[in-house]
Amino acid sequence: MRDEDDARRAVPAGKLTQDLEARLREISARGEMRSLEVPAGINLISNDYLDLSTHPALREALVEGIARHERVASGGSRLLAGNAREWEELEEEFAAFAGTDAALYFSSGFAANAGLLGAIAGRGDIVFSDALNHASLIDGIRLSGAEKVIYPHCDLSALESALRERVNEPGNRIIVTESVFSMDGDLAPLAGIVELAQTYGAEVIVDEAHATGVFGPEGRGRIAEFGLTDAVFATIHMCGKALASNGAFVCGSATLKNFLINRARTFVFSTALPRYFAAQICAALQLARGANAERARLKEISSRLRAQLRVSGWDTGASASQIVPVLLRENDIVTHVATELTEEGFAVRAIRAPTVPASSARLRLSLTCALRDEELAQLSRAMQRIAVSEQRVAAARA
Repeated sequence: MRDEDDARRAVPAGKLTQDLEARLREISARGEMRSLEVPAGINLISNDYLDLSTHPALREALVEGIARHERVASGGSRLLAGNAREWEELEEEFAAFAGTDAALYFSSGFAANAGLLGAIAGRGDIVFSDALNHASLIDGIRLSGAEKVIYPHCDLSALESALRERVNEPGNRIIVTESVFSMDGDLAPLAGIVELAQTYGAEVIVDEAHATGVFGPEGRGRIAEFGLTDAVFATIHMCGKALASNGAFVCGSATLKNFLINRARTFVFSTALPRYFAAQICAALQLARGANAERARLKEISSRLRAQLRVSGWDTGASASQIVPVLLRENDIVTHVATELTEEGFAVRAIRAPTVPASSARLRLSLTCALRDEELAQLSRAMQRIAVSEQRVAAARA
């Protein structure tokens, strides 16, 4: 047996493995190497904004759902063995929550965005995409084969120019944006985008991932907050963030739902989640609708932290949400600050390319309503100490 093990170890790596190892060395040399870690300390990296993942009602709903059904697997895609009354009822409930005629559940947010755009757009169509849109939206546009026009982040003037240049071209024109941007925490100018779409005959798709549960009446998102539900083609609401579950809903017309059932590859060719899981999402939705105090708390602590960080000299960009970036630009600096905070007892991560554009490395502080005032004060003190240290290092280098 030892001879066989030695022989296996002696076999040289194949060309592909060697290529991957070389590329990993390049990633490491750029300061962009990542690894899996178990979060420890005061959690500043969770998207569980309303702290529902610890709520006993979600656990009870899941346990009851499992006990109620004989099978713990769906057995196939929704078009085969995986459909169930529970999923259909939940989709009806979520459509009512979103204010749309219909909703279709996907097993992940990535699948929802990629499946939606990959299905409805095609060659001859034009998709206008914000420069900082999530990778799932970008990949969906690529899959569609449509022409992609990237407009500068939240720049309405640039978007209007792009729309005007193509107003007479055949095909569909679709504007795609997040409502709360996942890495910068800033807010899309939704009213202005919708106005431009109506002026130039375009449709609007809005990813509400980081707004669902946090913004708008009953946490219905920023589109509902501005009364724009009837003015957009589709909204995408993620369940894996403030709703502390999994998957996502594409919300829009009944026609859109029927088309996606037939043509969205990430829906058609995905095994359905077990139907007991619908009980957890349903319970989370009910809790989120009533979480006005938690939403108010989240808004207050986010505003307070941004103000305290700015006083200490940190750049938090245009953040206006529970996502508070600390923009540090260089990979070595953000890695150093993240290490300092980890040693202070905080769970943080250095965010670097390709997650964000090159030379825009940052910490992404993701706040939840579970954070206590003393923990926020501890964070502010730690950031103030690190700021003084960084200033001294910069002065010494100069």
